Amino acid sequence: MECKKEKNLESCSCTYYSCSRKGVCCDCIRYHLESRQLPGCCFSAEAESTYDRSFEHFARLVGEGKI
Repeated sequence: MECKKEKNLESCSCTYYSCSRKGVCCDCIRYHLESRQLPGCCFSAEAESTYDRSFEHFARLVGEGKI
């Protein structure tokens, strides 16, 4: 399967600009799931900028109706 990194970068909302996985979604998802996290694209811009990508943070935001 062909990686669509350049196309993915057009909509990648991750603010960690030096990340080697930016635009390579399969690597990004694998990395974050191994750490019990979700990638930045699962969060609002405000929530993503906290760099707290934990499942718990995501669940809290869903419970508050912010996602």
